[in-house]
Amino acid sequence: MSAAATTATAATAASKAPGGARRIGRFELQRALGRGAQASVWLAHDPRLQREVALKLLGGADAQAIGQWMREAHAVSRLSHPHIVPLFEADDGDGQPHLVFEYVPGGTVGELLRREQRLAPRRAAELMLGVLDALATAHAQGIVHRDLKPSNVLLGTDGRARVMDFGIAARVAHAADGHIVGTPGYLSPEAARGEAPAATMDVFSAGAMLAELLTGTRLLAERDPLRALQRVQREDLELPAAADVDETLRGIVQRALARDPQRRYDSAAAMRDALAAWLQPGAVPAEAAGGHGTLDFLLRRMRHKSDFPALGEAVVRIQRSASSENESLSGLTAEIMRDVALTNKLLRLVNSAGFGHAGGGSIATVSRAVALIGFGGVRNLALSLVLLEHMQNKQHAAELKEDFLRALMAGTLAGELAPLVRETEEVFIGALFQNLGRLLTSYYFPEEAQQIRQLREQDVEPEQAALRVLGLGLQDLGIGVARSWGLPENLQRTMRVPEGEPPARAAERGVERARWIGRCANEISEALLREGAEKSRDAIGALAEHYARALEATPGQIAAAAAQARERLTDFARTMGVDVARGTAARRLFPEDVTLTEAPAPGGEAAAAAANTGGEEARARSEAVTEALTAGIADITQRLAEDGFKLNEVLQQVLTTMQRALHLQRVVLCLRDARSDTLIGRMALGAGGMQACKPFVIPLREQPGAPVDLFAAVCRKGVDTVISDTTRGDMASRLPAWYRSSVNAPSFLLLPLTLRGAPLGLIYADAAKPGALAPQERELALLRALRNQVVMAFRQSGS
Repeated sequence: MSAAATTATAATAASKAPGGARRIGRFELQRALGRGAQASVWLAHDPRLQREVALKLLGGADAQAIGQWMREAHAVSRLSHPHIVPLFEADDGDGQPHLVFEYVPGGTVGELLRREQRLAPRRAAELMLGVLDALATAHAQGIVHRDLKPSNVLLGTDGRARVMDFGIAARVAHAADGHIVGTPGYLSPEAARGEAPAATMDVFSAGAMLAELLTGTRLLAERDPLRALQRVQREDLELPAAADVDETLRGIVQRALARDPQRRYDSAAAMRDALAAWLQPGAVPAEAAGGHGTLDFLLRRMRHKSDFPALGEAVVRIQRSASSENESLSGLTAEIMRDVALTNKLLRLVNSAGFGHAGGGSIATVSRAVALIGFGGVRNLALSLVLLEHMQNKQHAAELKEDFLRALMAGTLAGELAPLVRETEEVFIGALFQNLGRLLTSYYFPEEAQQIRQLREQDVEPEQAALRVLGLGLQDLGIGVARSWGLPENLQRTMRVPEGEPPARAAERGVERARWIGRCANEISEALLREGAEKSRDAIGALAEHYARALEATPGQIAAAAAQARERLTDFARTMGVDVARGTAARRLFPEDVTLTEAPAPGGEAAAAAANTGGEEARARSEAVTEALTAGIADITQRLAEDGFKLNEVLQQVLTTMQRALHLQRVVLCLRDARSDTLIGRMALGAGGMQACKPFVIPLREQPGAPVDLFAAVCRKGVDTVISDTTRGDMASRLPAWYRSSVNAPSFLLLPLTLRGAPLGLIYADAAKPGALAPQERELALLRALRNQVVMAFRQSGS
């Protein structure tokens, strides 16, 4: 049937709907998305589920072919993978067979090629990783695509490749066994002979597609389909010698295109792993890492979120400071104090009732907290607060809160078990991070997280549910991210939950026992989450009995540790204002009779209302700051993209954006003078105008015997620094004399500029009141982006 005839058939079927509405069944056709010889694809609206879908209308098939097509469609509908376009429905009602797919608004890879002609080798390989992983998943379920080509791969708005038409549409025209199925030019030699479908046929098609991505043209471009079928059976397809690829990548393509299936990769997974190894030489093989080729893709998606790098940096800094034998008390203190909000929260927490035994209520400094509670204890609190700060998402607040509190309960319980079984506090982070993959999925992939929850409600194990939805287990995702952050190998091993029954005797000390403590703590947390303390008492008792020998503890001790952990979790939630609504699953982690929100301050209801209003005002202020900074970054990005931009105008725009967004008293840009090797104020806004530049003469060279200049040290080390209140403690005495005698602001921010590893300059900003300048992590990330735009402007201008 011709494309025109197919479209006419669709239009005729649609016109038969009541009232003349353009409908197929309940679906309202909106506009045509594409047409082919056998089918047309329409954007349609599903009024029942209130969503847009892609509806594919088939034409020209007899009843037998349609029956076989329906059976194929039902098999394919069970495929679930992040790189596969899901098939929602298949029906032949009213004599009009049609498929209903998820609507992916991006175009096809074929359209991408027409626009860009060809892709860079790395980009082509990265795109094919997802495609091959999708094929591997389908092959594992006995489904062969049989018609892989650029026009059958969509690109979502997130850049993700999504394979469609798994072995369905092609079968409508050629239903009988022995018939040729697919598109000449991408068909393997054995498919061109009409042989039974096999996974290696898709490997050949993937090789042909990768070659086209690299060169921009088909390797077998024949107008006559019959001639194309004949040639592929007797000729070897080869990547042109002029193709700009190295020998390793050329070898991957050629092996996939081998005429003899025995000489090809024996599976899509094998070809995927070969491409992954080419992209990342020396990396852990995908199977060994549990990555299945999707970890890099998921990491790229997370890195698109502005706060993901900040989260990783914070976790790594805190972990490294507390774990390194070379770090001192001041090292961990300095790392925590880099984040003013984190410092304030941590001091509030260690002064809560839960730390009364360690002097809580009178701890005024982070160093004092470390001295009383220990490196590991403060590190654990800091990591908990960092995760809490980043696990914020209004749209999915309840789910995120549940996952975070469950993980924190597990870590807290592991910490309670640590002294009991003579292990270190390292077990806290191990048990907590056994949930890292789940936490990251809840925050960065909320839609996929919801699909995983739905599968779990159908009694699908969490890891299997994640494999179906993400193409990667939650453990493998968490460990992969930990590896990308450079966290210690022992911690990565601890994050792997042990399988099977607990050992009949005490588990070996170190990583092995930490893994079993983590598993025990997480299973008890899960029991609490399912049923609450009262109903789960028997379940917790059974778990305590189950793990007692492995942990070298009594069941009673484990149960008591669980009760103590609940009290600590309650204290954490109260102190940090983590409110959990009654009736939610997360509420079961806490005693039924406790109130989680802190009691109102003296002054009764009016004071409580004022405090609540203050919180709302703070949130509104933060949102306004974030919005202003984001808008400024977008404007500056556009200006940097223009030819012939003026450097001074970009610098002025950066300072203006900062001053207006944060209501700064003044902001000063200092730049390096090469002759004197000093930073000198060159541009200023706010109080004092350009006169504010004069005091800023900062020597970059250390002067023997001279007192340490905080500003110079910050610039030499390239460390972003916030001093929220110079009036507290001995902070004023640490500031250089030139600053105290001239500027002496009570709250300021330093953002060093570095170019090619050397100091370039400094952005200084201050506020008129103590504590007024305390940017949240999201705001600080945007300020760093502005700072980086200054560096980019200098780099592009050649200055």
